[in-house]
Amino acid sequence: MVQDYRIEPSPEHYSCMVDMLGRAGRLEEAEEMVNRIPGGPGLSVLQSLLGSCRTYGNVELGEKAAEGLLEMEQKDSGTYVLMANLYAEKGQWEKASRFKRAMREEGVLKKIGFSWVDVDHAADGSLALHGFSSGDMTHPMAEEIHGLAEFVGLEMKFLREREVEWYESGVMLESVGCIW
Repeated sequence: MVQDYRIEPSPEHYSCMVDMLGRAGRLEEAEEMVNRIPGGPGLSVLQSLLGSCRTYGNVELGEKAAEGLLEMEQKDSGTYVLMANLYAEKGQWEKASRFKRAMREEGVLKKIGFSWVDVDHAADGSLALHGFSSGDMTHPMAEEIHGLAEFVGLEMKFLREREVEWYESGVMLESVGCIW
């Protein structure tokens, strides 16, 4: 980048690269990129890496990312939740409960997720924007909204599982634009 474009990579450049590599399942390359960042990785880089570790079940690298994140920002619930979920998905229940316990002891509160959904609301086919949070059943269309959210979540899980299979089999992924 420096030679071709005379642009020194910024923290945002590194964060984008780590995020793209991680989303593509190329965690070793993402880790190499993290290790090459002058002055060390920033918060967004490690958050991206940890998210990808959770997606692809890489506990060892996830632990490294979480350690760096906890040194930077003790009160962020995302690190605790991602690590607890990563451990739980791998059947490492003692480690998962340790993270949940540490979260309570540190007084870290889990942030409530809030989502928006476009719902076909009018006879003319126009869309209406509806907001909801986890477990919120106060909206008049709560059942439909939660059903749609569950469907989208299952679809994402299915696609993520297929992506891992494609990666392992060497199939070209159009969304990433490269061959594994």
